[in-house]
Amino acid sequence: MMLASPARTGDTPDVYQYLVYLASASPRRQELLAQIRVRHRVHPVVVDEAVAAGEAPADYVVRVADEKAARGWEETADKGPRVVLGADTAVVLDEAILGKPADHLAAGAMLSSLSGRSHLVYSAVSGISPVGRESRLSRSRVTFRRLEPEEIAAYVATGEPTDKAGGYGIQGIAAMFAARLEGSYSGVMGLPLFETADLLGALGVPVLAPSPVAS
Repeated sequence: MMLASPARTGDTPDVYQYLVYLASASPRRQELLAQIRVRHRVHPVVVDEAVAAGEAPADYVVRVADEKAARGWEETADKGPRVVLGADTAVVLDEAILGKPADHLAAGAMLSSLSGRSHLVYSAVSGISPVGRESRLSRSRVTFRRLEPEEIAAYVATGEPTDKAGGYGIQGIAAMFAARLEGSYSGVMGLPLFETADLLGALGVPVLAPSPVAS
């Protein structure tokens, strides 16, 4: 678990007024927050991530991110002044949301459907603090080159696709599949940093803290 230094108050409220809790167990989101030097603790939550009937992909990711932030806010009620961040990412092909593959067969099928085509990635971040609530949404387009069945099988065998929306990780081996990316690289990873920094500023949390997040 990634752990930040305790929040400080008093003489330095501008930097240490709130402790940030990330309502996610994703190591990628932890790494991205650390990249912009946001001090934080990890507080994973569980919410229902089923897609509602007729729900648009953009509405879906914002709703789930909001629910994660709200659940984290409730569960950290005894922690004092704080900010809780929730995030969600969806890979969308032909208006269908591709979630995390249930097994290797599902991962292979997802990658086959993405082969040689463009798809959308929606990534939302939501936050709650004593100042209020904020949400931001990132939309990116990723184009895969044509994938051969043998390389799909080899990629699936690495185990990388198993816990990732759409069955691939842009920051990993699958980077060699992406012929073009239009939008936010960090959003495709799972936490859009432009939107996250903007949201944190609105909630009273500066980025670029004076020392990196401790592990």
